Amino acid sequence: MHQEHIELWQHHHVFNAEKKAIEKRTLIVVIITFITMFAEIFFGWFTNSMALFADGWHMGTHAFALGVSLLAYILARKYACDDRFTFGAWKIEILGAYTNAIVLGIVGLLMIFTSVERIINPLSIQYNQALFVAVIGLVVNVICAVILNSDGWSHEHHHGEHQHSEHNHDHQDLNQKSAYLHVLADALTSVLAIVALLGAKYFQFNWLDPFIGIVGAGLIIRWTVLLLKDTAKILLDREMDSPIAAEIKKEIESDGDTKISDLHIWQVAQNKYACIISLVMGGKYSIEEYKKRLENIHELTHITIEIYQCKAGTLQQC
Repeated sequence: MHQEHIELWQHHHVFNAEKKAIEKRTLIVVIITFITMFAEIFFGWFTNSMALFADGWHMGTHAFALGVSLLAYILARKYACDDRFTFGAWKIEILGAYTNAIVLGIVGLLMIFTSVERIINPLSIQYNQALFVAVIGLVVNVICAVILNSDGWSHEHHHGEHQHSEHNHDHQDLNQKSAYLHVLADALTSVLAIVALLGAKYFQFNWLDPFIGIVGAGLIIRWTVLLLKDTAKILLDREMDSPIAAEIKKEIESDGDTKISDLHIWQVAQNKYACIISLVMGGKYSIEEYKKRLENIHELTHITIEIYQCKAGTLQQC
């Protein structure tokens, strides 16, 4: 029964390309963040600077989040060829991004809580010391942002082969985006802190520091919500309202004598989809003919089709 040639009908389930370059850059950023964290904690303790000491622990939350992104890349690569994962291990990256979105949201909420507390119970600020810490944080985060985004987290593949005029599928690496947003959020916090501290130091706008803290937290929470929506959509396989579903339907039903009775779509890699199509036809088309209709939808990498024949001859008579 063709046992010796069964591999001709088999295909791999490694849909996601290796991301060693991104993984390496994330590792570099994790190392920089951890070094900065330990340096700030040590010198904060050594010099009795609470601002430096506190910022060191704050940097720790971002080191943790970046570590989650790095771990997600490592595990996705490690289990890429593991047959226990039916459609590969790419969703480990999405799970990492989802986790980071939650951590980012917690940071935003803590910023709001701390800022409101400072409005109610103002504290004296050591301006020069605080400005020094904010500048250090800004420099480190700008360096990390440049490293992470050196090739742009929204374009990890080539468009040369095709351009779809009817839709624009999401090409983002959400794990890389989540790491980048953590760095960006920290850089934004540093910039806002510098503006607020300068305003308070030279113009006595003491209310500016907590007020800007709330504004920055609001922006961070907005990023969190958008990232949660993007990642949860993939984890829950919500694809039926995406443009690719309409495109599949259009191509399959193009003969006027075929109707899709059931359609399932889910994302198996960055910009890669699998689908199961159940259809009813009145003619005598083969599975190969239907798959040929879908060849121009390059995002489809795994297609399963089941056919039900209309007994009346044409679909209109069924």
